[in-house]
Amino acid sequence: MTDLKQQIIAIAKEIGISKIGFTTADNFDYLKKTLTRAQEAGTNSGFEHKNIEERVDPKLLLANAKTIIAIAVAYPNKLPQMPEKSTYKRGKFSPSSWGIDYHDILAGKMSLLAERISELTDEFDHKAMVDTGALVDTAVARRAGIGFIGKSGLVISKEFGSYMFLGELITNLDIEPDSPVDYGCGDCERCVTFCPTDALNGDTTMNAKRCLSFQTQKTGYIDEEFRIKTKSVLYGCDICQIVCPYNKGINSEPQTPIDPELSYPELQPFIKLTNKEFKEKFGEIAGSWRGKNVLQRNAIFVLANLNDKTAIPLLEEIAANPQNAVHQEAAQWALDKLKRTDKRNRPLKKSIERGKLK
Repeated sequence: MTDLKQQIIAIAKEIGISKIGFTTADNFDYLKKTLTRAQEAGTNSGFEHKNIEERVDPKLLLANAKTIIAIAVAYPNKLPQMPEKSTYKRGKFSPSSWGIDYHDILAGKMSLLAERISELTDEFDHKAMVDTGALVDTAVARRAGIGFIGKSGLVISKEFGSYMFLGELITNLDIEPDSPVDYGCGDCERCVTFCPTDALNGDTTMNAKRCLSFQTQKTGYIDEEFRIKTKSVLYGCDICQIVCPYNKGINSEPQTPIDPELSYPELQPFIKLTNKEFKEKFGEIAGSWRGKNVLQRNAIFVLANLNDKTAIPLLEEIAANPQNAVHQEAAQWALDKLKRTDKRNRPLKKSIERGKLK
């Protein structure tokens, strides 16, 4: 099946898949202990597939599975163009949410890849999945030679760093597997050191509930510690990626056009969006899956973090409205923070006005 493998690799390149690898459909039983421990301790995000047996055994997902084709699609971490200056301060969506939702991008590429493979061989059977599927994408990608799993828990390759979206096709094809890469983190622990919430354990595992990316997606109220540490981010967290040496100098071309006004939205207009306006403007990006309310709650926190006193009238309006208790509480917290800052600065301002400080 060597010719088939090379044909699949050529097709993948042709349709814009950044990296492709092949591994057996053998089980991933070594993960069971870690997955069970995280589930029992409550340190997983809760977004994962609940059936651990299906997470570690591809044959429970496709009975005649023989080979898993792992794919990676690289994405940019720097905007092609920054948004224009405005009178409002801006928040930020993480790069994984720039452009069209990566689930749609990956699903489209895997569908096209499967369609093209079916033209090459008879009786092709497969099951495709992205990170909402059962298998642990990082484990599949590592075994298929896409990259290694770093201490951040992300798959990292020399070509694209950790800025890759992952997906896989479980297939009934009999294809020679690839080998895992021969490089890794070594002694580097920059991601562990710089993680602002100490979410990383340093052994590729993490307490997902302490990750800022999880906190920006969590519904309801969140602890003050996380509100402050999100700084200007509305969705996601990239600190472990920013500090990773493998990501230095890497910035891939976007798969779809990126609107800088959606990547760095003006906060006050964003908070005023109706459901209809939000869906029309932001509905195609990955971060929109959590809905308007969670992201607007985050935007309220960011206004306080950026010390945006021009937002006080808007925050007072939200704080006086009991219709959304989460937003009301967030606005009151932001107002308290902004007014505390104002009180601390007032004596200094008066001294400057009186000419006592120059």
